[in-house]
Amino acid sequence: MPKQRTTVTLDERVLRAVRVKAARTGRRDSDVIEEALRRDLGFELLERIWANAAMDEDEALALAVEEQHKARRS
Repeated sequence: MPKQRTTVTLDERVLRAVRVKAARTGRRDSDVIEEALRRDLGFELLERIWANAAMDEDEALALAVEEQHKARRS
């Protein structure tokens, strides 16, 4: 998927944490931010559901509920 440049304003402590994590993991700041946004927006769950599209509606719902509980715990 093509990437698009944007500008955001972040709390300085958040940006510092992003930069620290990026440096520790050898990634770019933008990769750390995108990963956090994808996780918060539920993209990981959607990708897992799409990868297992053969599952029925009850299985998909159970997976969605399970992921929601995990997200709330963290």
